[in-house]
Amino acid sequence: MGFNLFICSINYPNLLFLYRIFIGIYPIAAWILGFVNPKAKQWHRGRIEIFKQIAAALASNTKPVIWMHCASLGEFEQGRPVLEELQKKYPNYSILLTFFSPSGYEVHKNYSGADYIFYLPMDSAANARKFLNITKPSIALFVKYEFWHYYLTDLKKRQVPTILIAGIFRKDQLFFKWYGNFYKNLLSCFTAFFVQDKSSQSLLHSIGINNEVHLGGDTRFDRVIEIANAFLPIDPIAHFCNNSLVLVAGSTWFQDDETIAHFEKTNPTIKFIIAPHDITHQRLQNCLGLYKNAVLYSDYINQLNRPGIAPQNFNTLIIDNVGMLSKLYHYATITFIGGGFGADGIHNCIEAAVHYKPVLFGPVYDKYIEALGLVDAGGAISIEDALDFESVANRLFSNEAERKKMGQIAGDFVQAHKGASEKIIHYIQENRLLTS
Repeated sequence: MGFNLFICSINYPNLLFLYRIFIGIYPIAAWILGFVNPKAKQWHRGRIEIFKQIAAALASNTKPVIWMHCASLGEFEQGRPVLEELQKKYPNYSILLTFFSPSGYEVHKNYSGADYIFYLPMDSAANARKFLNITKPSIALFVKYEFWHYYLTDLKKRQVPTILIAGIFRKDQLFFKWYGNFYKNLLSCFTAFFVQDKSSQSLLHSIGINNEVHLGGDTRFDRVIEIANAFLPIDPIAHFCNNSLVLVAGSTWFQDDETIAHFEKTNPTIKFIIAPHDITHQRLQNCLGLYKNAVLYSDYINQLNRPGIAPQNFNTLIIDNVGMLSKLYHYATITFIGGGFGADGIHNCIEAAVHYKPVLFGPVYDKYIEALGLVDAGGAISIEDALDFESVANRLFSNEAERKKMGQIAGDFVQAHKGASEKIIHYIQENRLLTS
């Protein structure tokens, strides 16, 4: 994903030539970076003898194949509702799921909703041809913004229906520049687009992409509603909260935690649940240093399990695992979404909003239409700095009526945007792209 965005930002007369250079350099760079960067190491190692793995796994497959490709973890959450609905409606098909990034693959390599899960081999003419010869997909679904030249052109050549789901486009992307024909041509490889907003639809129309551009919405709304409806209590979290006022902060970075810790120091009666975006040892130690009365979730569990000994009275719980966050927001009085003080912006805010809780985040959120919509509706507030956070948090914690009103708006906003997955499934059925 990052590679594609980098390419999209470059003004160069021969982008195909440049593209070939970078797809050659990228694996070498990942191998070198792997000596110091764990993610790069996983990216490289995951693709060693990848075609042998794929060929061996599919050798005994007798079913036609539905292929979904996701860049990473967030894109998987967008594609997941569609994938699971396809699995229900087309049980005579095998599900193939691929990832570009380790952060998606490593978390979901044992996901039960797919028959086969792999890293996507690096894009090239030979790799695309080999991958498609082995997997023989009946349909290909790309999530949000994955535009791999050789895979897409080979899919088009083979007349495989190819759908972009939860797509989002911005006018500063290369597709919409006078010199962007290389990437603009890739859009012609898609059979249909399901985009998140009218702006994306209009942008595609502006460059002549007029057929099968559907205003589908964001499939993540369907996913978070599904998760919220399946909520099961987490006893240790309930024990920690103990009917107190609670701030749950999800996917936090260091600057987010600095902002919250400033407030935590003067509010010892409020409980804080902090789920850092990165749970490396160093990052967790940073959190324990910032929050003076804090404990790791794993240590808190150990204390709860000691017979006859009550755990210490901590007011901050640092979550040191992956997978709990979407449930943690249920326990919040107010929520905070991390990432808004960095250049990339905030993480998933609708995971919190679906629980009918007020949502706060930092100032960088303009790339995310769900965040813009929540702010405009009154279900979320963007804060500028630690002092602003203190002011807003104090107001919300002391004003139950305002909290409830904000939370109601946030939850209603999510419910109003459900149904994107159903539109995609309906299109596939109506056009008989798969057979029952």
